[in-house]
Amino acid sequence: MTKDVIALTPKMPDTRSLLAGLHAGGPELNLTATDDGAVLQLCTAAGRPLVSVEAPLLVHIPGEAERLLGPRATAPEPPFWWTEARASTAVPEAESLAGSVCGRLTMLLGGTSWPPGAAHTARVTIPDDSAAGQPQTPPSPSVSDDDPAETAASAPAPALPAVDVLTDSTAVVLVDRPLIPLTAWLSDILRITAQANRALHLVTPPYVRLTLPLRTAMGGAPNRWVIQNPAGGYYDGLSGVHLAWEGGTFTPTGTTVADAFTESAAPTEQRQLTVSFRTVHAADTDLVLGRALETAWQHLTGAPPAGWGTAEPVNLPWSPRQLTDLARNRAPTPTHLIAIGPPDHPAIATHRISRTSAGVAEDTTLTLGYTTHTEVPLDTLEPLATTLVDAHGLTTMLTTLRDARADLTLPAHMEAPPLPVSFTLGAGDVRTIGLTHARRPPLALKPRQLGSPTHPALYYPLGDGTDAEAWTALQNLARHLKNSPGIASSA
Repeated sequence: MTKDVIALTPKMPDTRSLLAGLHAGGPELNLTATDDGAVLQLCTAAGRPLVSVEAPLLVHIPGEAERLLGPRATAPEPPFWWTEARASTAVPEAESLAGSVCGRLTMLLGGTSWPPGAAHTARVTIPDDSAAGQPQTPPSPSVSDDDPAETAASAPAPALPAVDVLTDSTAVVLVDRPLIPLTAWLSDILRITAQANRALHLVTPPYVRLTLPLRTAMGGAPNRWVIQNPAGGYYDGLSGVHLAWEGGTFTPTGTTVADAFTESAAPTEQRQLTVSFRTVHAADTDLVLGRALETAWQHLTGAPPAGWGTAEPVNLPWSPRQLTDLARNRAPTPTHLIAIGPPDHPAIATHRISRTSAGVAEDTTLTLGYTTHTEVPLDTLEPLATTLVDAHGLTTMLTTLRDARADLTLPAHMEAPPLPVSFTLGAGDVRTIGLTHARRPPLALKPRQLGSPTHPALYYPLGDGTDAEAWTALQNLARHLKNSPGIASSA
């Protein structure tokens, strides 16, 4: 398991301050670099990882430290530097070592550290393990049937820093932190495990929450969020099914759900509105990406996004042109981004840019938090669809509403599912399906035409986010559109 300590400093950690921090364990420790030098690792004489220090990140966004670290975080005024140290709990002294690394940085550069009280400047003595030789090989599936928490001292492959257990099928990361974001480190682990056809299993205590970008990035099976149940055993943090560590991975033991997962929280008035849409543009040298996302954000909140980045913490001020430059440099590889709003209006989006045969596609999932159901602006959704159709090449848009935390974090217990509110079909798909067929679905509420009268899009109302029958309506609509004569003839 890792324990994280973070230094938040107004000045950039330079070579002098980093060396002072990395000498917190004395000259006997070894220093290695992984991930092309983006992660520095303090190791014992035998090579066992103790503390991994990520490259400092300059954060320009107000409220980002408080969003990810909680109200007890006291960050300097932006911009400030975020330096994260992860200590392996396989060695008891490693957590204190991470605290000393960050404490020395804040002593030299100013600023604060998180969690409060973790930082100090004392030298930390690490027991000599040089006689132990090289660290043991990661467990293979044939010998890894023990509890992964018991085998977390196994050394991971060099390409996967701070992975606690590595088998042929699964990389296991044990984390104890109130809120786990999609850090650059976790993003790299997800990428590397996917390339190696491995799953990532993130193991946490039950009080831990995930940010929406991490939840989205992990996707579904074979990746898992695994909860270590205080009553014994494990369960899935998203479905609640009981899990067991067998054959080098976590697998369901049946279909029963852990009691801890179903313990209902107090009724809440809080809501999450999610707007998922795709826009497609012709590939043009003058194309600026992110405009549809900016338009939706402005329409629903009254302001553009506050910042964007490729991981959390989100560190860059909002700039469609810089976003476009990054996507161009990465093309034809897809680009995955995160955008956030100001602290006074919780909003977060995941954004994927990719090349398609039709041009450049942007897939956006924007989620907004509201403290009461009366704040949710359902009446603005049709005008938003109209704007995206008229100006941004909208192809589809689905909006849903659910009872969930306004801070947009995901707890490890049962929550209400999202309920459909509306679906919008762009003009191109309406033309393919056939306008006559597309505007006569088996729904109580008939669609409304948007955009050009000669090439309209269609907006389908499905409900107000309170009736589960809206899912049936959406399924009936999807079935009706797929069975159109236009699609049959094109197939």
